[in-house]
Amino acid sequence: MSAPSQTSSGTNLLHSVNPATEELLRQIPMDSPDQLEAKLALSRETFERWHRTPIKERAAWLNRAAEVLENDEPELGRLMSLEMGKPITAARQEIRKCALTCRYYAEHGEAFLRDERIETDGARSFIRYQPLGPILAVMPWNFPFWQVFRFAAPALMAGNVALLKHASNVPQCALAIEGVFTRAGFPAGAFQTLLIPAGAVADVISDSRVRAATLTGSLAAGAAVAAQAGRHIKKTVLELGGSDPFIIMPSADLLHATANAVRARTINNGQSCIAAKRFFAHRSIFPAFQQAFTSRMAGLKVGDPLDPATEIGPLATAAVRADLERQIQDSVAMGARVVLGGQRLAGPGYFFPPTVLDEIPANSPAAREELFGPVAALFPVDNLSQALALANDSDFGLGASLWSNDTSEQELFIDQIQAGAAFVNGMVASDPRLPFGGIKQSGYGRELSYLGLREFVNIKTVCLHELPPAF
Repeated sequence: MSAPSQTSSGTNLLHSVNPATEELLRQIPMDSPDQLEAKLALSRETFERWHRTPIKERAAWLNRAAEVLENDEPELGRLMSLEMGKPITAARQEIRKCALTCRYYAEHGEAFLRDERIETDGARSFIRYQPLGPILAVMPWNFPFWQVFRFAAPALMAGNVALLKHASNVPQCALAIEGVFTRAGFPAGAFQTLLIPAGAVADVISDSRVRAATLTGSLAAGAAVAAQAGRHIKKTVLELGGSDPFIIMPSADLLHATANAVRARTINNGQSCIAAKRFFAHRSIFPAFQQAFTSRMAGLKVGDPLDPATEIGPLATAAVRADLERQIQDSVAMGARVVLGGQRLAGPGYFFPPTVLDEIPANSPAAREELFGPVAALFPVDNLSQALALANDSDFGLGASLWSNDTSEQELFIDQIQAGAAFVNGMVASDPRLPFGGIKQSGYGRELSYLGLREFVNIKTVCLHELPPAF
């Protein structure tokens, strides 16, 4: 998260910039201290009413939010493409996925929150799930709607209220999301966008009215949020990125696996935490895989994200592109070879071409760090055991996929891969029905499914004992 820019008069502004053209789209004033205080106060006041609202009514509002998303899909998708460079087809798919998630929790939230009976001796015992209060979400720019809705839908269904501190380069998306909930009829204060700099997050977390926090973002940002929340004994959920392995064994359908490998690497212009980043192919098929993979990467259409034919749009910011260039240059200086691409494209916009690296040293950025862009690192391996050892030799542990029709290899992968999600013969993807999250420096806690809804509730134990009869 970047600090706010300032005009000559000292007014804090957020700049919305089109990454495909580098043109300024809009300047949005940040909240003053008084405005921030008013939002925090309203959040707490609304919670006192919202958590007593019948679950069926909360579900109805979520269904209305889904309707707003579906009705406004073209405009919201276009806004996403303009503000962060996502190809328009993917942007519209993202809006539909947000609507799907709202409907999922509207349909299943009541069951997820129902009292859970526990058999005990001498008492009627059960677990009751109750909301905590205002929850702060610090969200990233790469999936500017989806990341927010996968937090907000379960949090609101559980009876919490939401405060969003979005990434500073997507302020229009942040305001549009608040608008979705407003037009759906949610009470004022149920979902609010905080237009604040990164430096103000610590004060919001420390505020007694805020009961918990969730963050998707960098390791440094996650560590800062977790530390501040820890000082005040507040729950956190963190998703901090990944360097997901994609493993191909000889029994796989190589053409099918390769096509999915390219898709998995280039999700969202390569700017996805669960995009496959390190590709391990058995040595016997490595030359064929490398040739097919490189050919497919070279054939991707790079260009205007508003063009439905575009497959790779710009990176989100100049800083993202500069970081990616540094990682490639440092890896090459250590011995990595550029097979395809490797240098920024000329002209306006933060474009970077599909890139393939091989002969990658073990301690280079391409092997150790998350590459946030359409850059793939290829590694030959002798067997699955070696692939697993290399895949697990990472600080990250978000997702992983294996491509193999050998059942013994499938079971070994499922058992030994160190990741929050293990996919076999399919690319890693999030789904509202399945828990999502990582281990190691990819974070902790889970989003989505019933587990995600229960992250921000008081899991209350209740035991009712019968009193002895009075004499």
